[in-house]
Amino acid sequence: MLAIIDYGAGNIKSVEKALIMLGEAPVVSSDPEMIIKADKVILPGVGSFGAAMDNLNKLGMSDAIRETVKNGTPFLGICLGLQLLFETSEESEGVQGLSVLKGKIVRIPAGGGLKIPHMGWNSIKVSKDSRILGHLGEEPYVYFVHSYYLQADDPKIVSAVTDYGVAIHAAVESGNVFATQFHPEKSSDTGLSILQKFLDIK
Repeated sequence: MLAIIDYGAGNIKSVEKALIMLGEAPVVSSDPEMIIKADKVILPGVGSFGAAMDNLNKLGMSDAIRETVKNGTPFLGICLGLQLLFETSEESEGVQGLSVLKGKIVRIPAGGGLKIPHMGWNSIKVSKDSRILGHLGEEPYVYFVHSYYLQADDPKIVSAVTDYGVAIHAAVESGNVFATQFHPEKSSDTGLSILQKFLDIK
């Protein structure tokens, strides 16, 4: 079973639709037990870090996510779903993230004529040994919508970077955990191929 975590955040429907296009029948669920039983889990989302963590905690989903990761289940975070996997965010001071991975989320600095939020297509520089991005070639274009970005503690887990006034950690991989700051479900055929690579993981 492929599960999408429903915790009241935006963008869940577009992820579901992309997976259906790939021939999947994802289960959208806010039941922690369902998530723990799933063969693969996706945590999508658009919205506020603090509100999202509040919802995950109220649903009992935070512990379910940590257990799912600990069990070795392939897990994919998308956009806000990437940010929540880390420890803290400047968007919501004092709120503890899931802390599955080490690092912090910081605001994209203003200046240089760059608009915030960072919205639109950007090229990413991919690590060749990435399990879900390595097939894309050197600098594929993907779709971003965000005002905050990841600074991972361990550069070894960073599988893609992009430049938007600063070097942004655009994707990470650590064991069974994968996450992208960009939206594969909105990144045309490139994005669908990334989702397919995740689905193919055993």
